[in-house]
Amino acid sequence: MRGTELVVLVLAVAACSCEMRSRAPSDASAPGEPARFVRERDLTWTRIIPDLGARSPEMAIVHVDPATQATQLMIRTPAAIHIRPHWHTANETHSIIRGTAIFECDGQRAELAPGSYNFMPARMVHQAWLPANSLAFITVDRAWDVNWVEGPPTAADLMPTRTPRQRKARRPKS
Repeated sequence: MRGTELVVLVLAVAACSCEMRSRAPSDASAPGEPARFVRERDLTWTRIIPDLGARSPEMAIVHVDPATQATQLMIRTPAAIHIRPHWHTANETHSIIRGTAIFECDGQRAELAPGSYNFMPARMVHQAWLPANSLAFITVDRAWDVNWVEGPPTAADLMPTRTPRQRKARRPKS
């Protein structure tokens, strides 16, 4: 009989621990923000550099954490553009969704294709070259800001449809 009681006790403890693991964390039922599902076309897009008109990169704030001001946003580019050197007061990440972007910081240059990611520490001066029709998902761990080193991009920073690398590849060999 003792063997049977022991088996029952072990099974009861195992069942309780499985039930505890399958429950949601206790804070999951705390009031908070609801889940959201938003398509790109349903976002509110704002021109980042209004002077460039329809060729200006556009930004859509996707989410701002009310407690920390950490921000998630999307940036898309209707036209190819050089984003001049700048920095942010928060750590920043870029996840490339569409297009191939070139980022430069600390004398290093990297080409990031769709699915690529980078991390820029707070206050790191960086710049980028973005192709037309690119889309990037960006996060910052505090409020979003942009601090231009030599001023924001202008019409002079708009680039031809092809990137410098693409133009070089098409040049006839002499």
